[in-house]
Amino acid sequence: MTSDLIIKQVLNILCEEIIPAEGCTEPIAVAYTASRAVDILGDLPDKLDIYVSGNMVKNVKSAIVPNSGGMSGIESAAALGAFGGNSKKKLLVISNVEEEDVKKARGFIKEGNVNVKLIDSDIKLYVKVVAHHMEESASVEIKHIHTNITEVTKDGKVIISRPCNDADFNSSLSDREILSVQLIYEMAKTIDVDLIEPIFSKVVQLNSAIANEGLNEVYGANIGTMIQENINKGVYGDDSRNRAASFAAAGSDARMSGCPLPVMTTSGSGNQGITASLPIVSYCRDKNISGEKMIRALFLSHALTIHIKTNVGRLSAYCGAVCAAAGVGGALAFLENGDLKAVEDALTNTLANISGLICDGAKASCAFKIATGIYAAFDSAMLALDRRVFNPADGIVSKNIEETIKNIGRLSQEGMAETDKVILDIMSTI
Repeated sequence: MTSDLIIKQVLNILCEEIIPAEGCTEPIAVAYTASRAVDILGDLPDKLDIYVSGNMVKNVKSAIVPNSGGMSGIESAAALGAFGGNSKKKLLVISNVEEEDVKKARGFIKEGNVNVKLIDSDIKLYVKVVAHHMEESASVEIKHIHTNITEVTKDGKVIISRPCNDADFNSSLSDREILSVQLIYEMAKTIDVDLIEPIFSKVVQLNSAIANEGLNEVYGANIGTMIQENINKGVYGDDSRNRAASFAAAGSDARMSGCPLPVMTTSGSGNQGITASLPIVSYCRDKNISGEKMIRALFLSHALTIHIKTNVGRLSAYCGAVCAAAGVGGALAFLENGDLKAVEDALTNTLANISGLICDGAKASCAFKIATGIYAAFDSAMLALDRRVFNPADGIVSKNIEETIKNIGRLSQEGMAETDKVILDIMSTI
């Protein structure tokens, strides 16, 4: 039986990781930092200097900023946060901007008042915004986590200093060492559902809303709609696998193309939140699975995603949708009454299959990668339920699931470090 202390710790981790955001979290982090800097400055800026890591450039470049009239990029996110943001809302910082704010932001950018500088740092998620007004200035810095403020200055004087371990991207978070696939599985089966229902009811509500928006309107390449249309035409089978892929991809279609509806993120990513939730919602709806069991499966999917992503890091060349797809595979096995080994094997199969999927920034094609991940998750779960799993030493697969997850962390942090640089270099020339 899981102790009350462990349950409390895991619930705290969920509350840190599963939070609402409007728009792609990287441009929103820039907008949040700029908004906070303007708060400290106490006046609207006449210039913004922005210092960002390479991964922030990669993930902000092509993502449409919500409520911006179709703008994208670091300059747009920062200017909109500065002129229309409300930093108290954190990752919903620009949810209430008005048309006049957008006009001011556009004019500010056009006049050349936003300067972006790429820093040379091993920190994947880094933003510092210096806001200037005449002779005054204020700066805000975030590291590792999208709203983790590590330093605030006013006119060169340090107001806040919260040093964190630059080498440890989890240093500002609760200790994740307690997490394991076995613990997560056991909690999914036994936890008082009333403790987790408020979190996951909101996940279902918000993420389903943006998926329905993506199915009904034109966003990006409309991957979700394409799958559904081909189901309707009989080209694709009218089955749970295709419907789940369509539903989740549609949510990402809308989100990456500037839809202002909020989503519940997971591990700092709305796309991971969408991936970890919507296939489960769709599958439970298809199979008439009870609301309680769906909530338990959502707990399992999200907690497994967080566990894997803890090893990978917030930003990486390793596609975060793979982490969430593995969680979905485990949850599907769980929903089909699979035991712990079936859940572990579903994770192993997914990670063995699609761990080569790269992250080349946040953009419309993320929806395609989510669909790919969900198809892999279904196949992985069905293999696992049939007691078929890839063996130790089959590539990156290790002797047990925890060692395999550690291998994924090493692959993403060490093996893909150069990949990340090459991706950024390619993107900077396009």
